[in-house]
Amino acid sequence: MDTTDPTAAAPDSQPGLRERKKAATREAVHRAALRLTVEHGLDHVTVEAVADEAGVSRRTFSNYFATKEDAVLWGEEQQVAALLRAVRDRPAGEASWTALRAALHATIAGVGPGADRVDRETVTRTRLALRHPSLLGRQLATHARLEQDLAAVLADRGAAPLRARVLAAAFLASLRTAMRAWVETEHPGEPLDLIGEVMDLMARPFKEDPRAGDA
Repeated sequence: MDTTDPTAAAPDSQPGLRERKKAATREAVHRAALRLTVEHGLDHVTVEAVADEAGVSRRTFSNYFATKEDAVLWGEEQQVAALLRAVRDRPAGEASWTALRAALHATIAGVGPGADRVDRETVTRTRLALRHPSLLGRQLATHARLEQDLAAVLADRGAAPLRARVLAAAFLASLRTAMRAWVETEHPGEPLDLIGEVMDLMARPFKEDPRAGDA
């Protein structure tokens, strides 16, 4: 005879349930850290304050993030992972620079009527990094890893290894230059427009090189 209590809660081992709960908690802590840093400045934000804001314990915070900087910039790491996936998924044979630009639009731009606009969090992270050296250092470390990973993806897509490294470096330099110029000068246009302008300038040497068939 089946003695299972039909009113008992479903086991936490249901496929994906535990992962979804963990993802929701991580997202809540990240949002709390970002919100408090914007409101009070990083120097005035503690791990305890972030945990309280997110409704979790200090121990739970430590299960997800090593530092408050990690919590603030977690969204950037998610965006980096999405960018790498988007580049890998671009059509085979597509020029490397074209693939990078298309992948960028797919990962940092919104959807719907505002699809030509950079999402607010990208702009917020840029502003915070320019104000707080510890965040800037953490961001640059993330970009350094991304540069290596992007070069590897481009090489897998057929670019020569050295060329792949140059393209990855140029792409990320374009993104950093454009975002910082937009934030520092309050550029009247949309950030994505300025990114496109900088990427056009950066791409000229590749296009002018008769051997650069995949620019």
